[in-house]
Amino acid sequence: MATTYLLAVLILLIMILIIKNIRIVPQSNAFIIERLGAYIATWQTGIHVKLPFLDKVANKVSLKEKVLDFPPQPVITKDNVTMKIDTVVYMQITDPKLYTYGVENPMTAIENLSATTLRNIIGELELDATLTSRDVINSKMRTILDEATDPWGIKVNRVEVKNIMPPEAIREAMEKQMRAERERREKILIAEGQKQSEILVAEGKKQSAILEAEAEKQSTILRAEAQKEAAVRRAEGEAQAIREVQQATADGLKMIKEAGIDEAVIKLRSLETMEKAADGQATKIIVPADFQNLAGVVSAITEIAKTAKK
Repeated sequence: MATTYLLAVLILLIMILIIKNIRIVPQSNAFIIERLGAYIATWQTGIHVKLPFLDKVANKVSLKEKVLDFPPQPVITKDNVTMKIDTVVYMQITDPKLYTYGVENPMTAIENLSATTLRNIIGELELDATLTSRDVINSKMRTILDEATDPWGIKVNRVEVKNIMPPEAIREAMEKQMRAERERREKILIAEGQKQSEILVAEGKKQSAILEAEAEKQSTILRAEAQKEAAVRRAEGEAQAIREVQQATADGLKMIKEAGIDEAVIKLRSLETMEKAADGQATKIIVPADFQNLAGVVSAITEIAKTAKK
């Protein structure tokens, strides 16, 4: 009975030892295992069993990216301006073994390395370049820190300058400078606006004058064309009238010829014309040389007319 009890106790102790030496490594983590004080293995994600009393977990390392926000560091620029700059370092452990055995207190080492690197970089820049060269500072710091921390199993992914805090006097001078710059730009914009306005007004007047000249030109052309057309129509009308008069004269002569009217009738018409002229206001009458013959003709015509009536 006692032997059975001791065996049960022994089995229970063995089970407790086994259970206590079972380790589960979570995702994005790694365990550094030492046996009798010496590195033996790096456990990745999963279930692992270590030897009791011989193996121990020396370090538990998170493989997630870490964000290190360091306090502001005093730096001096090339033109001897003292300011404070704080940076943010984004790093990730890539080799848990090197991280564990490479350096004592890696985070403190990175902080000090970041401060000295920042001082060296800012010491080569003047104040204005420091304020406008954040990308250059970030790139240089990342390259230097990544090379320096590679033996520690650390990968520096990104470095960002968070704040640049110049002295109070420098900030006041910068504010005055920015205010003067804004006022200068405002005046330039106002002057440019007035200039553009005057240019637009002048362009408008120019276009108006051009349009008025074009309208006057078109009006003159249309008026000249109308006068030309009226003159042509008038000339055509006069020509038509002349043609009609000539045609009428020709028709009259033709009718006279066809009617057989002789020279006596023509002379009679001439006498009637003289009679009409005598009824007017004329003071002189020109009598043709053959007036006597004309009178005889008239008498003959009268006799012929009387005979015809009988």
